[in-house]
Amino acid sequence: MAVRPNIAGIDSPEALQSALVAAQYLADDALSTAAYLSLALQKPMLLEGAPGVGKTEAAKALGGVLGRNVIRLQCYEGIDAAAALYEWNYPRQMLAIRQAGEDYLNLYDEQFLLARPLLEALRNPSQSLLLIDEIDRSDHEFEAFLLEFLSDFTISIPETGTVRATEPPVVVLTSNRTRDLHEALRRRCVYHWIDYPDAALEAQIVMARASTVAQATAEAVVASVAHLRAEPLAKPPGVAETVEWAEAATLLNQQGARWPDAFRRSIGVALKDHDDLTYMMPRLEGILPGEAA
Repeated sequence: MAVRPNIAGIDSPEALQSALVAAQYLADDALSTAAYLSLALQKPMLLEGAPGVGKTEAAKALGGVLGRNVIRLQCYEGIDAAAALYEWNYPRQMLAIRQAGEDYLNLYDEQFLLARPLLEALRNPSQSLLLIDEIDRSDHEFEAFLLEFLSDFTISIPETGTVRATEPPVVVLTSNRTRDLHEALRRRCVYHWIDYPDAALEAQIVMARASTVAQATAEAVVASVAHLRAEPLAKPPGVAETVEWAEAATLLNQQGARWPDAFRRSIGVALKDHDDLTYMMPRLEGILPGEAA
């Protein structure tokens, strides 16, 4: 196994954690260590956790720290290899045929190739971070296809040949765990589970992301969100919703709304499901703080 202990000046988990904090992503020791080992061992990193805990943001922050372009492959039900690898631009090929007339035309010239995320990452492995987002939304066939890609980091294009990465690209996979991933995929990765942050850390995140929010407001919103997450909701609020609710309530308060009415009127920023709102509206009195700032 090739080991790369230093990448972009990051030579330890602590150095990576400091860099992420400087990039306004408050990573804990466990996440920083997993990310560092992924870089050092040149293995993909698999981040699992509930929706909204910051998995995608972690990948984006890591790309920023490394000075790399984040190439995102958003997975979905029915995604196939063509959507992830490459496609030929058939309309452009047909137009070129008409314009060429009797002249020779190479239909498989580079100008007709539409590179998708995996091919883009292979072409510039030292300048990119490949984010394979929500891999659990794809089917088992696509997951099996990724196994080969993550092992060899090569793509075979029948018309032109094989594209091979000059070095293993930095790869981050995320999963909301809507289904179990194959063990073979897990074995290829450095694994980390991202949970909801504790109250103190989440308040710090709110303060870092929302400059207009007072400390007391951040702490009040975090406490209320913790209560919401304990309820049987279809879509409990994630960290992004915590930040947005704090900003929204602060805005209404600055415009004259009193506490806790500012929280109540902006609840649609935190809860984004009709059934959840219907269930929680009669219960908000015991959840919303009376004073926030």
